[in-house]
Amino acid sequence: MNNVAVVVVGAGQAGLSSAYHLRRSGFEPGVDFVVLDHSPAPGGAWQFRWPTLTYGRAHGMHALPGMELTGADPERPSAEVIGEYFAAYERAFGLRVRRPVHVREVREAGWGGRLLVRTSEGDWTAQAVINATGTWDRPFWPRVPGQETFRGQQLHTAQYPGPRSDAFVGKRVVVVGGGTSAVQHLMEIAEVARETLWVTRRPPLFRTGPFGQEEGRAAVALVEERVREGLPPRSVVSVTGLPMTEEVRRARESGVLMRHPMFARLTEEGVEWADGRWAPADTIVWATGFRPVTGHLAPLRLRESGGGIRLEGTRAARDPRVHLVGYGPSASTIGANRAGRSAVRDIRALLAASGRQTEDEEQAGDEERERERARDEEWAAAPVPAAA
Repeated sequence: MNNVAVVVVGAGQAGLSSAYHLRRSGFEPGVDFVVLDHSPAPGGAWQFRWPTLTYGRAHGMHALPGMELTGADPERPSAEVIGEYFAAYERAFGLRVRRPVHVREVREAGWGGRLLVRTSEGDWTAQAVINATGTWDRPFWPRVPGQETFRGQQLHTAQYPGPRSDAFVGKRVVVVGGGTSAVQHLMEIAEVARETLWVTRRPPLFRTGPFGQEEGRAAVALVEERVREGLPPRSVVSVTGLPMTEEVRRARESGVLMRHPMFARLTEEGVEWADGRWAPADTIVWATGFRPVTGHLAPLRLRESGGGIRLEGTRAARDPRVHLVGYGPSASTIGANRAGRSAVRDIRALLAASGRQTEDEEQAGDEERERERARDEEWAAAPVPAAA
């Protein structure tokens, strides 16, 4: 049994941000806290993105705290650039991420008010858990009548191989979904496919005006409201709309981004609407998003009747020992950074209030934070290489 103060589950943007702030607060990696990541390599969900999603096309990538990403080639795959950046970050701050480790469940330890974290590599107990598992491992597949009878190929964004795949070249392709991924898939596939069709449940909203801090705060507030009410979170892009870039404008003018309403069923060779209209299809791409990965938290019974986990800041309302970062309003790279800092601040207060942090330990932590701040400034001054 391994005993620590904090277990961080996940080493994407949110998990690494949390680990950084834990270390700055005087927690020692591998001793006071541990980061468990089930992915095979650094990079979080970015390492699984399709090759044509280059760094220059990746939207919304914000630097991790304490270290900028500089000199990256915008034409390189984002999976490579960000994977190398995360690896360099883990080394620079000595975060000692353990991988691959699969967290199976988090439950009451039964003693000392601690939590038991059961994993593929043994068990841990902790006074607090920061859950930073994101959404990539839980793709959402809508249920549509006739899915089992469709003779073509069905793929989700999580499996998207890039446009040059046999699934798309010379084929009739239907892309389902109203988010950024659906738009990117369509614009790529249209160059090689026989024909494409775009289907969404609701008419897409394109954003043409400026999108500054005020608009960003308003969008995050809408997502945050759902989380406070214990409802399943919506993505930030669902309330911001799709950015109207020059590439998107051309795709709309050419008819690639001509939206059709959601079909009622799949047939053996295509899609059919409720009014009897039908279109042939060889491949269906479900760009229908992802859901938060929280099943391992089920033993703690954190869910509300609305289906979501209600948060107060980053704390689970039903258990202040559990923090969710990269969830709901913090499911963006800059939001994950802020959420990591907030979670660590609350955890320090929790440990101090419960008498598990003495005045001497707190003073030592303050002194260590000053040393960490000086080291951070040194590290931040050195550019991160774009290639390993």
